[in-house]
Amino acid sequence: MNAPLLSLSRRLRRTPFSDGVEAAGVRAYTVYNHMLLPTVFRSIDEDYRHLKDAVQIWDVACERQVELRGPDAGRLMQMLTPRDLRGMTPGQCYYVPIVDETGGMLNDPVAVKLAEDRWWISIADSDLLYWVRATAHGWRLDVLVDEPDVSPLAIQGPRADDLMAAVFGDAVRDIRFFRFGVFDFQGRDMVIARSGYSKQGGFEIYVEGGDIGMPLWNALMEAGKDMDVHAGCPNLIERIEGGLLSYGNDMTDDNTPHECGLGRFCNTHTAIGCIGRDALLRVAKEGPVQQICAIAIEGGAVPPCREWWSVLSEKGKRVGRISSAAWSPDFDTNVAIGMVRMTHWDAGTELRITAPDGERRGVVQDGFWA
Repeated sequence: MNAPLLSLSRRLRRTPFSDGVEAAGVRAYTVYNHMLLPTVFRSIDEDYRHLKDAVQIWDVACERQVELRGPDAGRLMQMLTPRDLRGMTPGQCYYVPIVDETGGMLNDPVAVKLAEDRWWISIADSDLLYWVRATAHGWRLDVLVDEPDVSPLAIQGPRADDLMAAVFGDAVRDIRFFRFGVFDFQGRDMVIARSGYSKQGGFEIYVEGGDIGMPLWNALMEAGKDMDVHAGCPNLIERIEGGLLSYGNDMTDDNTPHECGLGRFCNTHTAIGCIGRDALLRVAKEGPVQQICAIAIEGGAVPPCREWWSVLSEKGKRVGRISSAAWSPDFDTNVAIGMVRMTHWDAGTELRITAPDGERRGVVQDGFWA
């Protein structure tokens, strides 16, 4: 049975790059932060192969920014996350779990420190703006919280450096991982970070002002003609191989960072002021009872994972769930992300996976594939 179509309306916001995406032949969208996010151009398999071999331009304007501006911006940023931000300097980007008062995950964005009194939080798919505004208001902080007119455009793939250098100059090659620089495009300053939602390497351009979106898109497409540039998007197979989590799919506010394998981003003892600190101190001491795992699933290509699939022990007891799964051509197996109880999360543990097309055998892996 074919999947139903997604009805588009003004409630699902277009992006500054939507004209380019449509001209490139987008075949499917999802909704992310109330905006359109492309999910397929040629096919998931073809997009996957091209991402690993060449270079793609991704419309990820749906990664909305929450801007903090004012004397208390740094204090507010630290209240939101258990990661210790004291050593972070302007020009750096940090991956930061955002938690509520129970230690539950509200978002897993990238924080961009533009200045001591100005930050962008480049968010995953949840309405984080309201939580941040309420926190600032409730604590009477001297800070402005807003969503600026900033739309990220990602350049991903092994030829990303060459494409970016063709448009912005060779100095762009010198940007270090999770750092950013400011570069000119047609008289406009662009914040460019070496980051992105793939393991293939690349950049994210924080495009300020929707009017410059298509001129930039067209310039990159023109410069990349000899590099086999294509429009692309985050790829399901590649992100699972790399263990890149999807908020709302692989984790929700019912999960702590430690359950999501993000304990290394929690400096709970020193992140003074974090709203969920007390709850996470208990979690850090006792340890999680379940955790994200890489799981290989045997057999032919699995069907789409649109609902959680139950993970069972050999004796049939439910011990977890699969939240993302796909066939990997490069690793010749079905790759999956699962949340598994501590009794069954050791590498090599055999599991029973209740996929929609029948039960399959799964094996917990040492780590993700890429």
